[in-house]
Amino acid sequence: MYLIFSIMQKENQKTSHHDVMPSVANFVSDLWLEGDFKEQPLYLQEIFELLLDTEYGNDFDLRQKMFSCLRTSRNLAETLSPFTNKQIIKACSSVVKTT
Repeated sequence: MYLIFSIMQKENQKTSHHDVMPSVANFVSDLWLEGDFKEQPLYLQEIFELLLDTEYGNDFDLRQKMFSCLRTSRNLAETLSPFTNKQIIKACSSVVKTT
């Protein structure tokens, strides 16, 4: 019950366009600390290729979603690839602190 109330409180909070960048910075920072994100597109590709060979993978909507996830993951990894982990974490911290 507490979890539902907590989620409802977050949904009912007023947000503004100023809240977007700190939220994105927190997301990227958390994501980067979870492991080697730069390798995740390869992991996803391997998983999806195995799934596509199964009966479950023979679904057009599922295939579209899988390719969309892979493209998004690849684009994020490519966008952040020129930067070191330290640079990414520092930039995320600076965005969160300035707002």
